[in-house]
Amino acid sequence: MAKLENAMISAAQPEAAEAGARVLQRGGNAVDAAMACALVQGVVDPQMCGIAGFGSLQVHLPGQGVHECIDFHGKTPAAATPDMWEKRVISETRDGFGFILEGRVNEVGHQSITVPGSLKAYHEAQSEWGTWDWADIVQPAIEEADRGFVIRPHVYNWWTEPGLFGRLETTDRLRHTEDGRRIYFRPDGTLKRPGERVENPDMARTLRRIAEGGAEVFYTGDIAEEIVADMRANGGLLSAEDLAAFRTTRVQPMRGSYRGFEVATNQPPGGGIMLLQMLNTLEAFDLAAMGHNSADYIRTVAEAMKLATIDKEARVGDPAFVDVPVAELTDKAYAAALATRIRAGEKAHVPRLQGPQESKQTTQVSVIDRDGNAVSMTHSLGMPSGVITPGLGFMYNGCMAVFDPRQGRAGSIAPGKSRFSAMCPSMVFRDGEARLVIGAPGGTQIVMGVMQAMLNVLEFDMPIVDAIVQPRFSATSDIIDVSNRIPRYVTDVLAADGYEIQRSHLSYPFAGVHGIRIDGGRPTGFADPNHDGMALLV
Repeated sequence: MAKLENAMISAAQPEAAEAGARVLQRGGNAVDAAMACALVQGVVDPQMCGIAGFGSLQVHLPGQGVHECIDFHGKTPAAATPDMWEKRVISETRDGFGFILEGRVNEVGHQSITVPGSLKAYHEAQSEWGTWDWADIVQPAIEEADRGFVIRPHVYNWWTEPGLFGRLETTDRLRHTEDGRRIYFRPDGTLKRPGERVENPDMARTLRRIAEGGAEVFYTGDIAEEIVADMRANGGLLSAEDLAAFRTTRVQPMRGSYRGFEVATNQPPGGGIMLLQMLNTLEAFDLAAMGHNSADYIRTVAEAMKLATIDKEARVGDPAFVDVPVAELTDKAYAAALATRIRAGEKAHVPRLQGPQESKQTTQVSVIDRDGNAVSMTHSLGMPSGVITPGLGFMYNGCMAVFDPRQGRAGSIAPGKSRFSAMCPSMVFRDGEARLVIGAPGGTQIVMGVMQAMLNVLEFDMPIVDAIVQPRFSATSDIIDVSNRIPRYVTDVLAADGYEIQRSHLSYPFAGVHGIRIDGGRPTGFADPNHDGMALLV
């Protein structure tokens, strides 16, 4: 691949994007920049992601012939049993990704934690494909933790947003432990506000230990011992054996095509399978002739979303536990049959219990360097557990909330199992050259947001800024949810056709897409306005 004129990084936090840009300025490659960025994200956006989280990343290093995905979804602790919460079920989320249980044991507290994978993946990727020393990669995050971070509007909005459809509010998670109350609240017990500084010296000390000892200090070393002691003291499921046994999953990207472009995305239990199924289905339609975000366009894309959601819920899970029919669901002939149903006017029905929505507390980094090395990584805490082990400073994931407490289903609880997530860090190529590096936070809406931004580029040839800022919609149930920037004269047509429409009060709902478009060796990037981030050209 010919050298690019510049490198570029797009991330949801300005401090993290700057950290990655500084690495690129000083000669680090895309992997170095992405991992430095990710570690800073865990400091300055500590409920969106962190070293005790999970995620998925895609790495493309054309000069080395490397194109791989690392899956690091959290795994259910060995002490979990399939029936342990079956009698506690109150409801399922409307978008099909999470459950409300009596006592909230799956949402908050020590039992809600799966085996963390993030730090293992950061260290593994950087050690194998990066060019810097690990300690230098961790240093920007240490410096951010030393000085404390200033609360940005998006961070505060997440902290104070009301619990959706019965979910616990984030503030309840923040105050769950004594350390959380000390870090995030004022002495009078009120939550710190935008512009105030969050000081967390325990986080800085933990990062110094990780810089010196690598990921193993967290999984088998001194930090692991502190983690396990806390879990034992508070009835947690996570054990020393779980931490020591954790391994990432290395796979080739799942590949598809759309109108002559090659699409590379992640394997199950990630959301790439839904992305490819929807693109295959929509390839059968002349979307450009319909007009972007016309009533016909929204109906067609929404039905493709619904059909993919139905298949995901019935047939997609952790491939180590579930026989996922990847070849069938990503087959062009199967998609053509789905397209025939849409063309005939069929309205797919998505079975759903009533309940709340999935957490969108996730983040994204997209990077490409001058040598064409590219990284797209989505990582998260899921629904944060609220747990901070005394003296360690970081919050753990709360991923047990998304497992199905009912037995015999694709997402049911089993020891060592990962749960499906919509994360789909993706890349698009033409003639072997990277044209798009893209991904998003946003819970179940991730794959819907990424697909729409991708269509805006591939179908409508929009610049990356326009592709990301265009108003989006989603259909993960029988309802079509729309941004408040989609005109009512469009949704009135859909309503007249029998669709239930729910209009968001937000201008930028349905994922926070962060992407880089490359044309003629020139990268351009943008960060979703729904977050506080930015794209930097280096």
